[in-house]
Amino acid sequence: MLGLALLLTGQSAQAQGPGSGGPAPDPNQPTAVPLDGGASLLLLAGVAWGNRRLRRAPRR
Repeated sequence: MLGLALLLTGQSAQAQGPGSGGPAPDPNQPTAVPLDGGASLLLLAGVAWGNRRLRRAPRR
């Protein structure tokens, strides 16, 4: 029964045609990489960690 159901529904499950492919990419546009948020957080975390280590260091 399951095999018959799979055979009958297989004909209607066809892929779509290739279509137009969408707009062409602009060759003059630079690659946009969102580094601002992550780099800022890493820099802030490094400053906070360094400050904490300096405060906890034994005084001479």
